[in-house]
Amino acid sequence: MKTTFSSKEVAAETGLSVHTLRYYEQLGLIHGVQRDDNGYRQYTESDIKWFQVIRHFRDMGLPIKEMQEFQSMPKNIPGSATARREFMETYRIKVVEQLAELQQTLQRVDDKIAFFKNLEEKEQQQRSSSSVHS
Repeated sequence: MKTTFSSKEVAAETGLSVHTLRYYEQLGLIHGVQRDDNGYRQYTESDIKWFQVIRHFRDMGLPIKEMQEFQSMPKNIPGSATARREFMETYRIKVVEQLAELQQTLQRVDDKIAFFKNLEEKEQQQRSSSSVHS
């Protein structure tokens, strides 16, 4: 069974680009990446799983700064699960607030659409009215 993976293999497995893998390493989102004799990065299965978590976080809209904060939290010690859950609950509150803002924006867009539809109807009525009198 293979124990290390190249950047290209990890990129294919995670859907992230090789550039993004390096970028996340540069930001400190992943640590301890080994290198082979030629200096090429060698990732582990654990690294791949973490990159998948990072990708999931990005899909959720979690900013990199907050991912860094999450990554720096202690792991495998008493209370670490609680701290991580609380972190996610705090983030959930932000998402709910963003959702409310988007709902308001959507309502404003819908109002503008209704306004312009009404305006179109008036213009059509005016054209119909003026062509009848011509």
